[in-house]
Amino acid sequence: MGPAMPILEFMKALKNGRHFFLIAGAMIAVLVAGNAIGTIYYGKKEALELAFGKGAQVEILSLFLTDSQVEEIEQLARAKLESKLFTFYVGRNEGELLGYAAIESHTVRTKPETLLIILTSRGELDKIYTLAFHEPPEYQPPQRWFAQLYHRQITELNLNYGIQGITGATLSSRAAVSSARKVLAIYQVVIKEKY
Repeated sequence: MGPAMPILEFMKALKNGRHFFLIAGAMIAVLVAGNAIGTIYYGKKEALELAFGKGAQVEILSLFLTDSQVEEIEQLARAKLESKLFTFYVGRNEGELLGYAAIESHTVRTKPETLLIILTSRGELDKIYTLAFHEPPEYQPPQRWFAQLYHRQITELNLNYGIQGITGATLSSRAAVSSARKVLAIYQVVIKEKY
């Protein structure tokens, strides 16, 4: 018996009552509102245009990390990787390297957030955009907050050590910093010398 079963039984019991439609409408409104938290700002195509501009040629770089690479990346990033598979996007314009991008998803509190993390052609953290955020909006870091992370070395990406946290959104800011460190670490360990 699924979680919706008691609600269905309750509605059947009320079916003969005159308040059925009022109560049923209120229950549906509550269920819909409970699932409506979260915003998707950009799709993948829009995200890659944010990263490299319209008309750029985008190469998909699928990385299958070895155990030793995972260990090195986790030490450098001071964060755990959830998978040995990671995808980078490489942007070019008429053969000229524009930079790299990664789409990083993680759980903030109990719901997911997806960030677009953009690196310059030299592998520096250039921009971060929120692609989707499913926690309550008050926990979402504003775009101007991300600016303090740009063009810092991976060792300088520490909350409260040169990077201001966000009151009421500590987990979100920690997750964003951790994602940026992971992307930078993967770039340094796997991509920097090979591409």
